[in-house]
Amino acid sequence: MATSNIHNLIRSSDDVVIVGGGLAGLFCALKLAPRPVTLISAAPLGQGASSAWAQGGIAAAVAEGDTPEAHAADTIAVGGGLVDEAVALGIAREAASRIHDLLAYGVPFDRDLDGRLAVGREAAHSARRIVHVRGDGAGAAIIAVLSEAVRRTPSIRLMEGFVAEALLTQDGAVTGLQLREAGKPAAAPVVLASRTVVLATGGLGHLYAVTTNPPEAGGSGLAIAARAGAVIADPEFVQFHPTAIMVGRDPAPLATEALRGEGATLIDGNGERFMRARHPLAELAPRDIVARGVFAEIAAGRGAFLDARQALGARFVTKFPTVHASCIAAGIDPATHPIPIAPAAHYHMGGIAVDARGRSSIDGLWAAGEVSSTGAHGANRLASNSLLEAVVYAARIADDIAGRTVPSPARLPEAWVTPRSGTLDAAAVKRLRTMMSAHVGVIRDRDGLAQAVRHFATLEHEAGNVAVRNMATSALLVAAAAWTRHESRGAHFRSDHPADNSALAQRTMTTLAAAREVAESLNEHSLPRIAQSVIA
Repeated sequence: MATSNIHNLIRSSDDVVIVGGGLAGLFCALKLAPRPVTLISAAPLGQGASSAWAQGGIAAAVAEGDTPEAHAADTIAVGGGLVDEAVALGIAREAASRIHDLLAYGVPFDRDLDGRLAVGREAAHSARRIVHVRGDGAGAAIIAVLSEAVRRTPSIRLMEGFVAEALLTQDGAVTGLQLREAGKPAAAPVVLASRTVVLATGGLGHLYAVTTNPPEAGGSGLAIAARAGAVIADPEFVQFHPTAIMVGRDPAPLATEALRGEGATLIDGNGERFMRARHPLAELAPRDIVARGVFAEIAAGRGAFLDARQALGARFVTKFPTVHASCIAAGIDPATHPIPIAPAAHYHMGGIAVDARGRSSIDGLWAAGEVSSTGAHGANRLASNSLLEAVVYAARIADDIAGRTVPSPARLPEAWVTPRSGTLDAAAVKRLRTMMSAHVGVIRDRDGLAQAVRHFATLEHEAGNVAVRNMATSALLVAAAAWTRHESRGAHFRSDHPADNSALAQRTMTTLAAAREVAESLNEHSLPRIAQSVIA
Protein backbone atom coordinates (compact mmCIF):
# COMPACT_ATOMS: atom_id res chain seq x y z
CA MET A 1 0.00 0.00 0.00
CA ALA A 2 1.33 3.43 -0.93
CA THR A 3 2.43 5.81 1.83
CA SER A 4 -0.24 8.35 0.91
CA ASN A 5 -2.94 5.73 1.36
CA ILE A 6 -1.51 4.77 4.73
CA HIS A 7 -1.71 8.37 5.88
CA ASN A 8 -5.29 8.52 4.67
CA LEU A 9 -6.05 5.48 6.79
CA ILE A 10 -4.41 7.10 9.80
CA ARG A 11 -6.83 9.99 9.54
CA SER A 12 -9.82 7.67 9.01
CA SER A 13 -10.44 7.06 12.69
CA ASP A 14 -14.08 5.99 12.34
CA ASP A 15 -13.08 2.65 10.83
CA VAL A 16 -13.34 -0.61 12.69
CA VAL A 17 -9.84 -2.07 12.58
CA ILE A 18 -9.57 -5.88 12.42
CA VAL A 19 -6.16 -7.49 12.78
CA GLY A 20 -5.93 -10.94 11.24
CA GLY A 21 -6.78 -12.54 7.90
CA GLY A 22 -7.93 -15.91 9.23
CA LEU A 23 -11.47 -17.18 9.64
CA ALA A 24 -12.45 -14.94 12.57
CA GLY A 25 -11.11 -11.76 10.98
CA LEU A 26 -12.59 -12.38 7.54
CA PHE A 27 -15.98 -13.44 8.88
CA CYS A 28 -16.20 -10.46 11.22
CA ALA A 29 -15.30 -8.02 8.43
CA LEU A 30 -17.98 -9.48 6.17
CA LYS A 31 -20.59 -9.41 8.93
CA LEU A 32 -19.83 -5.72 9.58
CA ALA A 33 -20.42 -4.68 5.95
CA PRO A 34 -21.31 -2.05 4.85
CA ARG A 35 -19.68 -0.38 7.88
CA PRO A 36 -16.14 0.76 6.98
CA VAL A 37 -13.53 -1.77 8.06
CA THR A 38 -9.76 -1.80 7.75
CA LEU A 39 -8.49 -5.38 7.71
CA ILE A 40 -4.81 -5.92 8.50
CA SER A 41 -3.11 -9.16 7.50
CA ALA A 42 0.55 -9.99 8.04
CA ALA A 43 0.55 -12.37 5.06
CA PRO A 44 -1.31 -12.03 1.75
CA LEU A 45 -5.00 -12.71 2.34
CA GLY A 46 -5.65 -16.44 2.50
CA GLN A 47 -2.12 -17.27 3.62
CA GLY A 48 -0.49 -17.46 7.04
CA ALA A 49 -3.69 -18.37 8.91
CA SER A 50 -3.98 -21.58 10.93
CA SER A 51 -7.66 -21.80 9.99
CA ALA A 52 -6.65 -22.23 6.35
CA TRP A 53 -4.75 -25.36 7.36
CA ALA A 54 -7.60 -26.91 9.37
CA GLN A 55 -8.29 -30.37 8.00
CA GLY A 56 -10.99 -31.61 10.37
CA GLY A 57 -13.84 -29.23 9.65
CA ILE A 58 -16.50 -27.52 11.76
CA ALA A 59 -18.42 -29.23 14.54
CA ALA A 60 -22.17 -28.59 14.33
CA ALA A 61 -25.21 -30.59 15.43
CA VAL A 62 -26.90 -30.56 12.04
CA ALA A 63 -27.54 -34.28 11.55
CA GLU A 64 -30.81 -36.02 12.37
CA GLY A 65 -30.86 -37.19 15.97
CA ASP A 66 -28.04 -34.89 17.11
CA THR A 67 -28.63 -31.87 19.34
CA PRO A 68 -26.74 -28.76 20.47
CA GLU A 69 -27.17 -30.02 24.02
CA ALA A 70 -25.32 -33.25 23.16
CA HIS A 71 -22.61 -31.23 21.43
CA ALA A 72 -22.20 -29.00 24.48
CA ALA A 73 -22.11 -32.03 26.77
CA ASP A 74 -19.23 -33.51 24.76
CA THR A 75 -17.40 -30.18 24.88
CA ILE A 76 -17.81 -30.00 28.65
CA ALA A 77 -16.76 -33.63 29.15
CA VAL A 78 -13.29 -33.16 27.63
CA GLY A 79 -12.63 -29.68 29.06
CA GLY A 80 -11.09 -30.80 32.34
CA GLY A 81 -13.72 -29.16 34.51
CA LEU A 82 -12.99 -25.64 33.25
CA VAL A 83 -15.51 -25.22 30.41
CA ASP A 84 -17.99 -22.41 30.88
CA GLU A 85 -21.14 -24.49 30.32
CA ALA A 86 -23.32 -21.54 29.24
CA VAL A 87 -20.71 -20.51 26.67
CA ALA A 88 -20.41 -24.04 25.28
CA LEU A 89 -24.16 -24.40 24.94
CA GLY A 90 -24.56 -20.98 23.36
CA ILE A 91 -21.93 -21.76 20.72
CA ALA A 92 -23.46 -25.16 19.97
CA ARG A 93 -26.89 -23.60 19.52
CA GLU A 94 -25.56 -21.03 17.04
CA ALA A 95 -23.65 -23.59 14.99
CA ALA A 96 -26.36 -24.33 12.43
CA SER A 97 -26.91 -20.62 11.69
CA ARG A 98 -23.21 -20.04 11.13
CA ILE A 99 -22.94 -23.09 8.85
CA HIS A 100 -25.79 -21.65 6.77
CA ASP A 101 -23.95 -18.31 6.65
CA LEU A 102 -20.90 -20.06 5.23
CA LEU A 103 -23.04 -21.93 2.72
CA ALA A 104 -24.51 -18.60 1.63
CA TYR A 105 -21.01 -17.25 1.02
CA GLY A 106 -20.37 -20.28 -1.19
CA VAL A 107 -18.43 -22.73 1.00
CA PRO A 108 -18.87 -26.14 -0.71
CA PHE A 109 -19.43 -28.40 2.29
CA ASP A 110 -19.59 -32.11 1.47
CA ARG A 111 -23.06 -33.59 0.86
CA ASP A 112 -24.40 -37.11 1.08
CA LEU A 113 -26.31 -38.88 -1.70
CA ASP A 114 -29.56 -37.27 -0.56
CA GLY A 115 -28.07 -33.78 -0.71
CA ARG A 116 -27.83 -33.31 3.05
CA LEU A 117 -24.69 -32.07 4.75
CA ALA A 118 -22.34 -35.02 5.17
CA VAL A 119 -21.02 -35.36 8.71
CA GLY A 120 -18.02 -37.22 10.09
CA ARG A 121 -16.98 -38.22 13.59
CA GLU A 122 -13.85 -37.17 15.47
CA ALA A 123 -12.32 -37.90 18.84
CA ALA A 124 -14.54 -37.55 21.93
CA HIS A 125 -17.65 -36.61 19.93
CA SER A 126 -20.64 -38.82 20.74
CA ALA A 127 -22.11 -38.41 17.25
CA ARG A 128 -21.10 -37.74 13.66
CA ARG A 129 -21.26 -33.93 13.54
CA ILE A 130 -18.19 -32.63 11.68
CA VAL A 131 -18.94 -30.95 8.36
CA HIS A 132 -16.08 -31.23 5.88
CA VAL A 133 -15.00 -30.00 2.46
CA ARG A 134 -13.47 -32.67 0.21
CA GLY A 135 -12.64 -34.80 3.22
CA ASP A 136 -9.72 -32.86 4.69
CA GLY A 137 -9.85 -29.46 2.98
CA ALA A 138 -12.38 -27.50 5.03
CA GLY A 139 -10.05 -24.80 6.31
CA ALA A 140 -8.49 -24.01 2.95
CA ALA A 141 -11.85 -23.97 1.17
CA ILE A 142 -13.52 -21.72 3.74
CA ILE A 143 -10.64 -19.23 3.76
CA ALA A 144 -10.51 -19.16 -0.05
CA VAL A 145 -14.23 -18.41 -0.31
CA LEU A 146 -14.23 -15.76 2.41
CA SER A 147 -11.04 -14.11 1.11
CA GLU A 148 -12.66 -13.67 -2.28
CA ALA A 149 -15.80 -12.29 -0.65
CA VAL A 150 -13.74 -9.78 1.34
CA ARG A 151 -11.92 -8.62 -1.78
CA ARG A 152 -15.27 -8.01 -3.46
CA THR A 153 -16.67 -6.00 -0.54
CA PRO A 154 -16.08 -2.25 -1.10
CA SER A 155 -16.45 -1.32 2.59
CA ILE A 156 -13.42 -3.45 3.53
CA ARG A 157 -10.01 -1.85 3.02
CA LEU A 158 -7.07 -4.23 3.09
CA MET A 159 -3.60 -3.66 4.49
CA GLU A 160 -1.67 -6.80 3.58
CA GLY A 161 1.90 -7.36 4.71
CA PHE A 162 1.65 -5.43 7.99
CA VAL A 163 2.10 -6.70 11.54
CA ALA A 164 0.49 -5.09 14.59
CA GLU A 165 3.33 -4.65 17.07
CA ALA A 166 1.70 -2.48 19.77
CA LEU A 167 -1.78 -1.63 20.94
CA LEU A 168 -2.29 2.05 21.75
CA THR A 169 -4.47 3.00 24.72
CA GLN A 170 -5.40 6.06 26.73
CA ASP A 171 -7.29 6.08 30.03
CA GLY A 172 -7.98 2.36 29.72
CA ALA A 173 -9.45 2.56 26.21
CA VAL A 174 -8.10 1.68 22.78
CA THR A 175 -6.94 4.56 20.58
CA GLY A 176 -5.23 2.63 17.80
CA LEU A 177 -2.44 0.35 16.72
CA GLN A 178 1.20 0.66 15.80
CA LEU A 179 2.07 -1.41 12.72
CA ARG A 180 5.20 -2.27 10.80
CA GLU A 181 5.78 -3.95 7.47
CA ALA A 182 6.16 -7.68 7.99
CA GLY A 183 9.75 -8.88 7.84
CA LYS A 184 11.14 -5.34 7.75
CA PRO A 185 12.26 -4.42 11.28
CA ALA A 186 14.09 -1.33 10.00
CA ALA A 187 11.00 0.07 8.30
CA ALA A 188 9.34 3.11 9.85
CA PRO A 189 6.32 2.21 11.99
CA VAL A 190 2.80 3.18 10.98
CA VAL A 191 0.05 4.30 13.34
CA LEU A 192 -3.59 3.50 12.66
CA ALA A 193 -5.99 5.49 14.82
CA SER A 194 -9.20 3.78 15.90
CA ARG A 195 -11.32 3.36 19.01
CA THR A 196 -12.74 0.07 17.75
CA VAL A 197 -10.19 -2.73 17.34
CA VAL A 198 -10.78 -6.46 16.86
CA LEU A 199 -7.81 -8.79 17.35
CA ALA A 200 -8.10 -12.02 15.36
CA THR A 201 -4.39 -12.77 15.08
CA GLY A 202 -4.48 -16.50 15.76
CA GLY A 203 -2.50 -18.59 18.20
CA LEU A 204 1.04 -19.16 19.37
CA GLY A 205 2.01 -22.59 18.06
CA HIS A 206 5.15 -21.24 16.42
CA LEU A 207 6.57 -20.54 19.86
CA TYR A 208 7.28 -24.29 19.85
CA ALA A 209 9.97 -26.15 17.93
CA VAL A 210 7.44 -28.69 16.61
CA THR A 211 4.11 -27.22 15.51
CA THR A 212 1.42 -27.54 12.89
CA ASN A 213 0.89 -23.76 12.84
CA PRO A 214 2.20 -21.28 10.24
CA PRO A 215 5.09 -18.94 11.14
CA GLU A 216 2.64 -16.06 11.67
CA ALA A 217 1.23 -17.90 14.73
CA GLY A 218 3.82 -16.46 17.10
CA GLY A 219 1.51 -15.07 19.76
CA SER A 220 1.78 -11.44 18.64
CA GLY A 221 -1.87 -10.55 19.30
CA LEU A 222 -1.77 -12.07 22.77
CA ALA A 223 1.44 -10.17 23.51
CA ILE A 224 0.29 -6.72 22.40
CA ALA A 225 -2.97 -7.06 24.33
CA ALA A 226 -1.10 -8.21 27.44
CA ARG A 227 1.43 -5.38 27.13
CA ALA A 228 -1.51 -2.95 27.03
CA GLY A 229 -2.84 -4.42 30.28
CA ALA A 230 -5.53 -6.82 29.06
CA VAL A 231 -6.57 -9.70 31.28
CA ILE A 232 -5.33 -13.01 29.89
CA ALA A 233 -7.22 -16.26 30.52
CA ASP A 234 -5.92 -19.85 30.75
CA PRO A 235 -2.56 -19.29 29.03
CA GLU A 236 -1.09 -22.54 30.39
CA PHE A 237 -3.44 -24.70 28.32
CA VAL A 238 -1.81 -25.50 24.97
CA GLN A 239 -3.18 -28.40 22.97
CA PHE A 240 -0.75 -30.68 21.20
CA HIS A 241 -2.02 -32.52 18.17
CA PRO A 242 -1.03 -36.17 18.58
CA THR A 243 -0.37 -36.88 14.93
CA ALA A 244 1.90 -34.36 13.25
CA ILE A 245 3.75 -36.01 10.39
CA MET A 246 7.47 -36.12 11.23
CA VAL A 247 9.25 -35.65 7.93
CA GLY A 248 11.60 -32.79 8.86
CA ARG A 249 9.33 -29.90 7.83
CA ASP A 250 8.63 -26.73 9.85
CA PRO A 251 5.72 -26.40 10.32
CA ALA A 252 5.02 -30.13 10.48
CA PRO A 253 2.23 -31.37 8.19
CA LEU A 254 -0.84 -32.59 10.01
CA ALA A 255 -2.45 -36.02 9.84
CA THR A 256 -6.04 -35.09 10.62
CA GLU A 257 -7.90 -36.71 13.49
CA ALA A 258 -10.55 -37.74 11.00
CA LEU A 259 -8.17 -40.50 9.88
CA ARG A 260 -8.61 -42.13 13.28
CA GLY A 261 -12.32 -41.50 13.00
CA GLU A 262 -12.21 -43.65 9.86
CA GLY A 263 -10.44 -46.46 11.70
CA ALA A 264 -6.71 -45.70 11.37
CA THR A 265 -4.74 -46.94 14.40
CA LEU A 266 -1.67 -45.84 16.35
CA ILE A 267 1.17 -48.34 16.52
CA ASP A 268 4.72 -48.44 17.82
CA GLY A 269 7.79 -49.46 15.86
CA ASN A 270 6.95 -53.12 16.49
CA GLY A 271 3.52 -52.74 14.96
CA GLU A 272 1.70 -52.96 18.30
CA ARG A 273 -1.26 -50.71 19.14
CA PHE A 274 -0.57 -48.76 22.34
CA MET A 275 -3.66 -46.61 23.01
CA ARG A 276 -6.01 -49.47 23.96
CA ALA A 277 -4.13 -49.90 27.23
CA ARG A 278 -4.35 -46.17 28.00
CA HIS A 279 -8.02 -45.30 27.48
CA PRO A 280 -11.30 -47.08 26.69
CA LEU A 281 -11.70 -44.98 23.53
CA ALA A 282 -8.18 -45.94 22.38
CA GLU A 283 -7.27 -43.84 19.32
CA LEU A 284 -10.41 -41.72 19.77
CA ALA A 285 -9.57 -40.66 23.33
CA PRO A 286 -9.28 -36.92 24.08
CA ARG A 287 -6.33 -35.28 22.39
CA ASP A 288 -4.29 -34.66 25.53
CA ILE A 289 -4.36 -38.35 26.43
CA VAL A 290 -3.47 -39.45 22.90
CA ALA A 291 -0.66 -36.85 22.71
CA ARG A 292 0.88 -38.12 25.95
CA GLY A 293 0.57 -41.68 24.71
CA VAL A 294 2.41 -40.84 21.49
CA PHE A 295 4.99 -38.80 23.43
CA ALA A 296 5.63 -41.75 25.78
CA GLU A 297 6.23 -44.18 22.93
CA ILE A 298 8.73 -41.84 21.31
CA ALA A 299 10.46 -41.14 24.65
CA ALA A 300 10.75 -44.90 25.25
CA GLY A 301 12.49 -45.31 21.91
CA ARG A 302 9.73 -47.39 20.31
CA GLY A 303 8.55 -44.66 17.94
CA ALA A 304 4.96 -43.86 17.01
CA PHE A 305 3.14 -44.31 13.72
CA LEU A 306 -0.32 -43.77 12.25
CA ASP A 307 -1.42 -46.90 10.41
CA ALA A 308 -4.18 -46.47 7.83
CA ARG A 309 -3.27 -49.45 5.68
CA GLN A 310 -6.21 -51.61 6.68
CA ALA A 311 -8.74 -48.84 7.38
CA LEU A 312 -8.22 -46.93 4.13
CA GLY A 313 -5.58 -48.50 1.93
CA ALA A 314 -6.05 -47.43 -1.67
CA ARG A 315 -8.94 -45.14 -0.67
CA PHE A 316 -6.52 -42.87 1.22
CA VAL A 317 -5.76 -40.67 -1.80
CA THR A 318 -9.41 -39.81 -2.46
CA LYS A 319 -10.61 -39.60 1.15
CA PHE A 320 -7.70 -37.51 2.49
CA PRO A 321 -5.88 -35.92 -0.46
CA THR A 322 -4.09 -33.23 1.62
CA VAL A 323 -2.52 -35.73 4.02
CA HIS A 324 -1.76 -38.08 1.16
CA ALA A 325 0.10 -35.35 -0.73
CA SER A 326 2.19 -34.47 2.35
CA CYS A 327 3.16 -38.11 2.79
CA ILE A 328 3.99 -38.70 -0.88
CA ALA A 329 6.13 -35.54 -0.91
CA ALA A 330 8.16 -37.08 1.92
CA GLY A 331 8.51 -40.43 0.18
CA ILE A 332 5.85 -42.25 2.21
CA ASP A 333 2.89 -44.04 0.63
CA PRO A 334 0.30 -44.08 3.43
CA ALA A 335 -1.72 -46.74 1.63
CA THR A 336 1.08 -49.23 2.15
CA HIS A 337 3.26 -47.81 4.96
CA PRO A 338 2.63 -46.42 8.47
CA ILE A 339 3.16 -42.67 8.86
CA PRO A 340 5.78 -41.50 11.43
CA ILE A 341 4.17 -39.07 13.89
CA ALA A 342 4.85 -36.94 16.97
CA PRO A 343 2.82 -34.50 19.07
CA ALA A 344 3.01 -30.89 17.89
CA ALA A 345 1.78 -27.58 19.31
CA HIS A 346 -1.57 -27.14 17.62
CA TYR A 347 -4.04 -24.92 19.45
CA HIS A 348 -4.03 -22.47 22.36
CA MET A 349 -7.07 -22.76 24.61
CA GLY A 350 -5.90 -19.65 26.46
CA GLY A 351 -5.82 -16.10 25.17
CA ILE A 352 -7.28 -12.66 25.70
CA ALA A 353 -10.12 -13.03 28.19
CA VAL A 354 -13.41 -12.06 26.54
CA ASP A 355 -17.06 -12.04 27.56
CA ALA A 356 -20.02 -13.48 25.67
CA ARG A 357 -19.88 -10.58 23.18
CA GLY A 358 -16.15 -10.90 22.54
CA ARG A 359 -15.25 -7.84 24.61
CA SER A 360 -11.89 -7.79 26.38
CA SER A 361 -11.05 -5.99 29.63
CA ILE A 362 -9.88 -2.97 27.59
CA ASP A 363 -12.61 -0.66 26.35
CA GLY A 364 -12.84 -0.74 22.56
CA LEU A 365 -10.89 -4.01 22.19
CA TRP A 366 -12.58 -7.22 21.06
CA ALA A 367 -10.91 -10.55 20.32
CA ALA A 368 -12.06 -13.57 18.31
CA GLY A 369 -10.65 -16.90 17.26
CA GLU A 370 -7.60 -18.52 18.77
CA VAL A 371 -6.15 -15.29 20.21
CA SER A 372 -9.17 -15.09 22.52
CA SER A 373 -10.27 -17.23 25.44
CA THR A 374 -14.04 -17.52 25.73
CA GLY A 375 -14.28 -20.37 28.23
CA ALA A 376 -15.61 -22.74 25.55
CA HIS A 377 -12.59 -25.05 25.51
CA GLY A 378 -11.60 -25.21 29.16
CA ALA A 379 -8.40 -27.17 29.68
CA ASN A 380 -8.73 -29.21 26.50
CA ARG A 381 -10.43 -28.36 23.18
CA LEU A 382 -12.89 -30.77 21.60
CA ALA A 383 -11.97 -31.54 18.00
CA SER A 384 -13.29 -29.12 15.33
CA ASN A 385 -14.78 -26.70 17.87
CA SER A 386 -12.23 -23.99 17.06
CA LEU A 387 -13.55 -22.99 13.63
CA LEU A 388 -17.06 -22.99 15.05
CA GLU A 389 -16.06 -20.73 17.95
CA ALA A 390 -14.30 -18.39 15.51
CA VAL A 391 -17.38 -17.80 13.35
CA VAL A 392 -19.79 -17.61 16.28
CA TYR A 393 -17.76 -14.96 18.10
CA ALA A 394 -16.90 -13.07 14.91
CA ALA A 395 -20.62 -12.73 14.25
CA ARG A 396 -21.33 -11.72 17.85
CA ILE A 397 -18.60 -9.08 17.76
CA ALA A 398 -19.96 -7.66 14.52
CA ASP A 399 -23.42 -7.42 16.09
CA ASP A 400 -22.00 -5.81 19.23
CA ILE A 401 -20.02 -3.21 17.29
CA ALA A 402 -22.95 -2.52 14.95
CA GLY A 403 -25.10 -1.63 17.95
CA ARG A 404 -22.64 0.94 19.28
CA THR A 405 -22.52 4.64 18.54
CA VAL A 406 -19.53 5.63 16.42
CA PRO A 407 -16.91 6.78 18.96
CA SER A 408 -15.28 10.18 18.76
CA PRO A 409 -12.09 10.20 16.68
CA ALA A 410 -9.02 8.77 18.35
CA ARG A 411 -6.13 11.11 19.04
CA LEU A 412 -2.85 10.13 17.44
CA PRO A 413 0.04 9.53 19.84
CA GLU A 414 2.78 12.12 20.01
CA ALA A 415 5.53 9.51 19.73
CA TRP A 416 6.02 5.96 18.45
CA VAL A 417 5.81 3.16 20.98
CA THR A 418 8.89 1.60 19.36
CA PRO A 419 10.37 3.92 16.73
CA ARG A 420 12.98 1.32 15.71
CA SER A 421 13.19 -2.42 15.83
CA GLY A 422 16.48 -4.29 15.89
CA THR A 423 17.40 -7.14 13.56
CA LEU A 424 15.60 -10.41 14.21
CA ASP A 425 17.87 -12.63 16.31
CA ALA A 426 17.38 -16.07 14.75
CA ALA A 427 19.44 -17.77 17.46
CA ALA A 428 17.26 -16.25 20.19
CA VAL A 429 14.10 -17.40 18.41
CA LYS A 430 15.47 -20.94 18.01
CA ARG A 431 16.39 -21.11 21.68
CA LEU A 432 12.96 -19.85 22.72
CA ARG A 433 11.20 -22.44 20.58
CA THR A 434 13.45 -25.24 21.81
CA MET A 435 12.88 -24.25 25.42
CA MET A 436 9.11 -24.09 24.96
CA SER A 437 9.03 -27.62 23.51
CA ALA A 438 11.41 -29.00 26.15
CA HIS A 439 10.00 -27.35 29.27
CA VAL A 440 6.51 -26.00 28.48
CA GLY A 441 5.37 -28.81 26.19
CA VAL A 442 3.45 -32.08 26.45
CA ILE A 443 4.98 -32.96 29.83
CA ARG A 444 6.15 -30.25 32.26
CA ASP A 445 7.85 -30.10 35.66
CA ARG A 446 8.95 -27.57 38.29
CA ASP A 447 12.60 -27.20 37.34
CA GLY A 448 12.00 -26.93 33.61
CA LEU A 449 9.22 -24.39 34.03
CA ALA A 450 11.33 -22.30 36.40
CA GLN A 451 14.16 -22.23 33.87
CA ALA A 452 11.76 -21.25 31.10
CA VAL A 453 10.09 -18.48 33.12
CA ARG A 454 13.43 -16.89 34.00
CA HIS A 455 14.69 -17.09 30.43
CA PHE A 456 11.58 -15.61 28.84
CA ALA A 457 11.41 -12.78 31.37
CA THR A 458 15.01 -11.85 30.63
CA LEU A 459 14.48 -12.06 26.87
CA GLU A 460 11.31 -9.95 27.07
CA HIS A 461 13.24 -7.26 28.93
CA GLU A 462 16.34 -7.30 26.75
CA ALA A 463 15.13 -8.10 23.20
CA GLY A 464 15.90 -5.34 20.73
CA ASN A 465 13.60 -6.74 18.07
CA VAL A 466 9.89 -6.13 18.62
CA ALA A 467 8.82 -9.49 17.16
CA VAL A 468 11.20 -11.38 19.45
CA ARG A 469 10.03 -9.37 22.44
CA ASN A 470 6.41 -10.17 21.67
CA MET A 471 7.26 -13.87 21.32
CA ALA A 472 8.97 -13.73 24.71
CA THR A 473 5.95 -11.98 26.22
CA SER A 474 3.56 -14.71 25.11
CA ALA A 475 5.99 -17.46 26.12
CA LEU A 476 6.33 -15.90 29.57
CA LEU A 477 2.55 -15.81 30.03
CA VAL A 478 2.25 -19.52 29.20
CA ALA A 479 5.22 -20.64 31.28
CA ALA A 480 4.35 -18.54 34.36
CA ALA A 481 0.77 -19.83 34.44
CA ALA A 482 1.99 -23.41 33.95
CA TRP A 483 4.41 -22.94 36.86
CA THR A 484 1.61 -21.67 39.08
CA ARG A 485 -0.85 -24.48 38.33
CA HIS A 486 0.42 -27.22 40.64
CA GLU A 487 -1.66 -30.01 39.16
CA SER A 488 -2.35 -31.83 35.91
CA ARG A 489 -5.55 -30.91 34.11
CA GLY A 490 -6.51 -31.35 30.47
CA ALA A 491 -3.66 -30.38 28.16
CA HIS A 492 -1.55 -29.15 31.11
CA PHE A 493 0.39 -32.12 32.50
CA ARG A 494 3.04 -31.85 35.20
CA SER A 495 5.05 -34.94 36.05
CA ASP A 496 5.68 -33.54 39.54
CA HIS A 497 1.92 -33.00 40.08
CA PRO A 498 0.38 -35.80 37.98
CA ALA A 499 -3.10 -35.66 39.55
CA ASP A 500 -5.74 -32.98 39.34
CA ASN A 501 -6.58 -30.86 42.38
CA SER A 502 -10.25 -30.04 42.89
CA ALA A 503 -9.28 -26.79 44.63
CA LEU A 504 -7.75 -25.63 41.33
CA ALA A 505 -10.77 -26.41 39.15
CA GLN A 506 -11.02 -22.77 38.11
CA ARG A 507 -10.00 -20.83 35.05
CA THR A 508 -6.80 -18.82 35.29
CA MET A 509 -7.09 -15.05 35.02
CA THR A 510 -3.79 -13.21 34.90
CA THR A 511 -1.91 -10.25 33.49
CA LEU A 512 1.56 -9.65 32.13
CA ALA A 513 2.41 -7.81 35.36
CA ALA A 514 1.52 -10.93 37.35
CA ALA A 515 3.65 -13.14 35.07
CA ARG A 516 6.59 -10.80 35.53
CA GLU A 517 6.09 -11.02 39.29
CA VAL A 518 6.34 -14.80 39.05
CA ALA A 519 9.68 -14.45 37.26
CA GLU A 520 10.98 -11.96 39.82
CA SER A 521 9.89 -14.09 42.76
CA LEU A 522 11.54 -17.19 41.29
CA ASN A 523 14.81 -15.34 41.55
CA GLU A 524 13.92 -14.49 45.14
CA HIS A 525 12.74 -18.07 45.95
CA SER A 526 9.19 -17.02 46.84
CA LEU A 527 6.18 -17.29 44.60
CA PRO A 528 2.95 -15.26 44.40
CA ARG A 529 -0.08 -17.01 42.95
CA ILE A 530 -1.68 -15.99 39.71
CA ALA A 531 -5.33 -15.36 40.48
CA GLN A 532 -7.58 -18.19 39.34
CA SER A 533 -11.20 -17.27 38.88
CA VAL A 534 -14.00 -17.22 36.38
CA ILE A 535 -14.74 -14.07 34.36
CA ALA A 536 -17.59 -12.18 35.95
